[in-house]
Amino acid sequence: MREARVTRRSVIAAAALGSAWAATPLRAALQAVAGTPLPAAARDALARMTIAEKAGQLSIMAAAWGGNAADALNPTRPSDGFAAQLADVRAGRLTGVFNGNGVEMARQMQTAAVRESRLKVPLIFAADVIHGFRTIFPVPLGEAASFEPDLARRTARAAAVEATAAGIDWTFAPMVDVARDSRWGRTVESSGEDVLLGEIMGAARVRGFQGTRGLTADDAVMSCPKHFAAYGAAESGLDYNSVDLSERTLREVYLAPFKAAFDAGAATTMASFNEIAGIPATANRFLLQQVLRDEWHWRGLVVSDYTGDLEMVDAGYARDARDAARLAFLAGVDMSMQSGLYRDHLPALVAAGEVPIARVDEAVTRVLQLKASLGLFDDPFRRIDARRMKTRVLTPGHRALAREAGVKSIVMLKNDGGLLPLPRSGKRIALIGPFAAGKHDLIGPWNVYGTDEEAIDLATGVRAAMGANATVTVAAGSGIEEPIAGGIEAAVAAARAADLVVLAIGESQVMSGEAQSRLDIVVPPPQQALAEAVAATGKPVVVVLKHGRALALTGAVLEAPAILATWFLGSETGHAIADVLFGRESPSARLPVSFPYASGQEPYHYDHKATGRPNGPGPLQPYKARWREAPNAARFAFGHGLTYGDVAYADLDLGSGTMAWDGALTVRATVTNRGRRACEEVVQLYVRDVVASVTRPIRQLRGFEKVRLAPGARRVVSFTLRRGDLSFIGVDNRPVVEPGRFQLWIAPSGESDGVTGSFELVAA
Repeated sequence: MREARVTRRSVIAAAALGSAWAATPLRAALQAVAGTPLPAAARDALARMTIAEKAGQLSIMAAAWGGNAADALNPTRPSDGFAAQLADVRAGRLTGVFNGNGVEMARQMQTAAVRESRLKVPLIFAADVIHGFRTIFPVPLGEAASFEPDLARRTARAAAVEATAAGIDWTFAPMVDVARDSRWGRTVESSGEDVLLGEIMGAARVRGFQGTRGLTADDAVMSCPKHFAAYGAAESGLDYNSVDLSERTLREVYLAPFKAAFDAGAATTMASFNEIAGIPATANRFLLQQVLRDEWHWRGLVVSDYTGDLEMVDAGYARDARDAARLAFLAGVDMSMQSGLYRDHLPALVAAGEVPIARVDEAVTRVLQLKASLGLFDDPFRRIDARRMKTRVLTPGHRALAREAGVKSIVMLKNDGGLLPLPRSGKRIALIGPFAAGKHDLIGPWNVYGTDEEAIDLATGVRAAMGANATVTVAAGSGIEEPIAGGIEAAVAAARAADLVVLAIGESQVMSGEAQSRLDIVVPPPQQALAEAVAATGKPVVVVLKHGRALALTGAVLEAPAILATWFLGSETGHAIADVLFGRESPSARLPVSFPYASGQEPYHYDHKATGRPNGPGPLQPYKARWREAPNAARFAFGHGLTYGDVAYADLDLGSGTMAWDGALTVRATVTNRGRRACEEVVQLYVRDVVASVTRPIRQLRGFEKVRLAPGARRVVSFTLRRGDLSFIGVDNRPVVEPGRFQLWIAPSGESDGVTGSFELVAA
């Protein structure tokens, strides 16, 4: 259970920071920032650095020698080529590069840094290792559906083992933005709409990336939780858009997962693109100084997002590039990514007295401490070893983990009449849809190093599961966003010749991710038309959705007797889906985002407020908080997911029904599998503060446990609540707990009853 902090901390006014930096001597800066002494080589380098070399240490650029995927993801890569970038390294104008092209590139660049530059400061190599390196795991949103933080830790660990084999020291992950508007494309990188799930999964990924042997281990990568902060609250779900929310919501929803990630050991973070209440995050002293430094006492490094500092000019916050550099740096962004603004303007800003040299020394110290913590001063080549690629990448163990993660990420939304699991023989199956077969759209968005060619498609997985006697017909039926001439006719013919249809439809991997906001989060019209035509044949249909967000399902797709939400599962996509389709594994995942009735409900999240006019259970009522066409509820709620069992909830036990102020309350319920198949159930605990000084959500997740149940088995599941679990951000924007009555549910989703009761928190 989460133990929230309820004590207040003193706050130092951000306005005093400039004078504080100006008065800080270098030695004090070293101690305050680093916490532990820097290696002698780092101290010597810092003492000898010119201001231009210091600016170089604060500048990271996309690698000039990159791959095709990196070129597509980073559209403004250096145009002068690799030789020019090597010259920058020798001149001390570069602290490192990101999304480069492997060991040989890193070897050449590190050699130039430590043998040919004046100060011999090692480079740092970073990358966007979001959900795997070469072995690709489910996208983070899909993996969050597992409700298994240890799975997230293990996949991040495997990704780190592979990435470090290619010379990578630092990953720009995990993304811990809370995502409550599925129109936003970057929902796919998140853990969804819930704060607690986001905290737990984010912290697990930090621990996985960084490992347990210390950051000097040659298989450890430094993590970088992003984007600080509230990127997921962009208006209208439009990427890079403005954010305007209360400080209370900022603290309670959007900052909480970052604090959990920092508590798990993350020592870097990335400033987000968005503004909050008119102040860009890249120049937001409230975020970067008051919260991060003064309240949380965090000593880590802040890096801008890709040209995020320069973008303040177009946003109308900075006069020009020079002004943008000044604003970002004084606000607390230590390192500039890709724009080159610090390299271009910090020396002049210091010379003009507009930026204190002590602030520069503080930031450079953080960079050197980061490199030292990764062991780069002791051995700059510790992660640059071509031999490791043969033993660490795409190993059988990692492929098996990818298959396991894929299975555990699949959510069964419907299974009317027990259509699933399918028999492995004796049935003719028509695999229909643009995702039925082919080496495309398997690994998902935001992937720099993996390829669809190394992944397993659905048709391959289905045929392998059915064996030599498989009767499988494949028909695309339509393109992803365009019809195919004669496609529907061919698909209908295949359906009529089959006993049942597996309809693989949804989004391509370029429809989710950065800059891929959607106005209407539906199945694209050509695929919807395909679904209608196939359903009209009368054959049973299993819908297999591919997607990076919640979808608003309609028509034949919604009416299909069985629906699997499979996200983008990565390298073992086909095998993982087949494992669930044919019952080798029982589906066990739960939705981390609510599927709405219609796109117009977005942003939607289960833990919304009741309002003064709630529409209670039952029919829609006039003059209540609901839409004309739908209730203020989800089609498929957060936490929803079916199994091949039949699980019932009973016997809620609230103990005494009273929690002492400094005590604890253990609550229990019995879950029983009444079905004929074993299953795993995600038992969820929700709480509502019935009356408070600030209105509270209708319910909030406060715990969960995944339990395995044999047929006929029953299990008593218990949760222990303490006062900290009942805290919220109060009137003064500080954590508070108030005595009173709390409603409680132990239930299978955020909008189901399960078993429910109430208890009282008694004041001291």
